[in-house]
Amino acid sequence: MKKIFLSLIAILSVAMAAQAATPVKTITGNLTGNINWNYDTIYLLSGKVYLKAGATLNIGPGTLIKGDYATPGSALVVTRGAKIYAIGEAKRPIVFTSSQAVGNRLTADWGGVIIEGNARVNVPGGIGTVEGGNLSNPDGTTSDGQYGGLNDLDNSGELRYVRIEYAGFPYAPNNELNGLTLGGVGSGTKISYVQVSYGFDDSFEWFGGTVSCDHLISFRGNDDDFDTDFGFSGKVQFGVSLRDTAVADAVSGANSFESDNDATGTNNIPGTKAVFCNMTLVGPKQTPTTNSSTNFRSGAHIRRNSSESIFNSVWMGWPTGVKIDGDSCHRNADSSWLQFQNCVLAGCGTQLDSTAPASTTWGITPWFTGAANSNTIYPSNTDVMLTSPFTYNAPNFRPAAGSPLLTGASYTNSKLTGLDNTPTYRGAFGATDWTADWASFTPDTNSYASGIAPEIAAGINNIGTSKLALQLYPNPTSDNATMMVQLTEATDVVLSLTDINGKIIFTQSHSFQTGSNEVTINTSNLANGFYLVKLNSTKGNGIAKLNVIH
Repeated sequence: MKKIFLSLIAILSVAMAAQAATPVKTITGNLTGNINWNYDTIYLLSGKVYLKAGATLNIGPGTLIKGDYATPGSALVVTRGAKIYAIGEAKRPIVFTSSQAVGNRLTADWGGVIIEGNARVNVPGGIGTVEGGNLSNPDGTTSDGQYGGLNDLDNSGELRYVRIEYAGFPYAPNNELNGLTLGGVGSGTKISYVQVSYGFDDSFEWFGGTVSCDHLISFRGNDDDFDTDFGFSGKVQFGVSLRDTAVADAVSGANSFESDNDATGTNNIPGTKAVFCNMTLVGPKQTPTTNSSTNFRSGAHIRRNSSESIFNSVWMGWPTGVKIDGDSCHRNADSSWLQFQNCVLAGCGTQLDSTAPASTTWGITPWFTGAANSNTIYPSNTDVMLTSPFTYNAPNFRPAAGSPLLTGASYTNSKLTGLDNTPTYRGAFGATDWTADWASFTPDTNSYASGIAPEIAAGINNIGTSKLALQLYPNPTSDNATMMVQLTEATDVVLSLTDINGKIIFTQSHSFQTGSNEVTINTSNLANGFYLVKLNSTKGNGIAKLNVIH
């Protein structure tokens, strides 16, 4: 009996040791030399952390990095000449997430991950400044907030099996960091199996550069899923996006693809000529009558002289499917610099749209549906027969038996040289679900208390609570804004209004009932600018941008 008792004590001791809190190491300022981060420590990014030129950051599988909510705008900035090797494994991904406790995490809790390279960009002078606020280093190194150069083969390291959650802190109105920002990143860099979830601005944005990427996930973001600017000419193959029906950027509108040559559509070179292939873009409209945010725009909005091309891809459930915007993009399409081939549109309110002066005779429908491009349009989402693409907690984007997406792919176009040309399917998936194991569609209930590796090793797969359906109108506003919240169950909530620096203007407590609830927010005494409205409750959380203009 004594031996059994001692054995039980030993077992309990081992179990308690295994569940002991993982130590937290706060990271601030500049990182130099050769740095190693491992799963046995949680790393807290406090403020903007700069990986300086010449430094190398190695992050091991299963490592957890948190952006400090208490220090607004915390972010990791990989500057030009530095390298990051964040190489996870399918069963032990690396996770960047909010420092907030489970149940309290919200989009824009922290900044995000920024990689700056030395590849070419098309801005005057060849050097760009990172969108999302002043990232000039407080140590006086202005170039630590810049990207671009002359080396298209530049190597900034590798990201593989990485998740980035709740990023996109807003530094100014319509000026937020993205989940993953790639500025002037060269083709020597490798980006594979990266998921961005609940980002406040774009999930992925490329500013110039030549880096190629594969197996990307954009999940329930606020603005655009895949944004290309300033001469990005890399290739992206296998990517998926899924939108939250109620969440779309109220300032600029939300698209899946948004592409510009530059902000004013000049002929500056290198031109934006990105190539995307095998993409599945699931919009907010599960059915034609789905009540989604009016701020959603297009599955693909190609504008401002961009020559972005998309192949073997599918859009479904967008208010507008594909929009080719302006004379310059029409000319690019006529010249075959901008191409859409072997793609599918399904269940979009307006399948095709083209904005140009009335004198322009170019037509998007004959271009898109012409025999040379082999694109297909279906009236309903169900026509493409994806298994369960709208199930937020456990989406399945694979085509079911008999789906028209299982065939029809082509790789004969010269723009697709160097890509995987073996899939016969259109969209991001065939029979294999490459999101399995490493991706998470329930980050709001992952505890992350002891680091990511122990949770995955234990096989934890939590089912998340739904976010509150929160909308503000009018937005922008002057004297008052109305907040409308839809609930399926009554709950008590805490409403807070903060400025862009995280300063709390006020908090209020409310008891909301099942159905529609409205609260008036007095903005008459607020200065012009950008604010965040946040709701916290046991039934879910919500966040929205509020723009005040008097």
